Amino acid sequence: MKTFLEKVKLYYKKKNLKNQKYKFLFEEPPEDEYVAFDTETTGLNPKVDDILSIGAIKTKNNEILLKERFYVIVKPEREIEEETIKIHGLRKKDLESGVPIEEAIDKFVHFIGSRPLVGYYLEFDVAMINKYFKKMSGITLPNKHIEVSALYYDQKIGLIPQGFVDLRFDSIIKDLDLPSFGKHDALNDAIMTALIFLKLKPKI
Repeated sequence: MKTFLEKVKLYYKKKNLKNQKYKFLFEEPPEDEYVAFDTETTGLNPKVDDILSIGAIKTKNNEILLKERFYVIVKPEREIEEETIKIHGLRKKDLESGVPIEEAIDKFVHFIGSRPLVGYYLEFDVAMINKYFKKMSGITLPNKHIEVSALYYDQKIGLIPQGFVDLRFDSIIKDLDLPSFGKHDALNDAIMTALIFLKLKPKI
């Protein structure tokens, strides 16, 4: 159930929506469905960096819907430095076959619908999406956010009061005894984030 403050925020976002094709974002989300997602970017500053790929996966009733997955590579608007290629693993020829950023964001938004968004350090990924989506719609994404590192921290800190909680992605995967897919790309990371979420979800 939404709080009064959440309802007020949604009201004003809906009022400020400039492009009515996105009004479906304000519909009631399907019951017990979530979308875990991740982005690969040129850097860690949403103001100056760009999205290179987006990966997402839906979950429903504590299951990952592998057929309901989303992955898109974005054609960058400027030259990508060699150093960043080593980080995200996307080669220049991969990026050249990508789609324009507005098309990628539009497809992503239609994929997620009104479902809550799940992520690891989700604030950054949402900020990267909103950098473009606000220009397209007049608003930022109204979807509810669920941060898996916060869920994990809340679970662990009760067991080790005043202790150190290792919030690194790979450390969380290992501690929860979940499979690691090795290669870190947007879709693989989204699937592993979904696994973390489903493992912790019963404790929410």
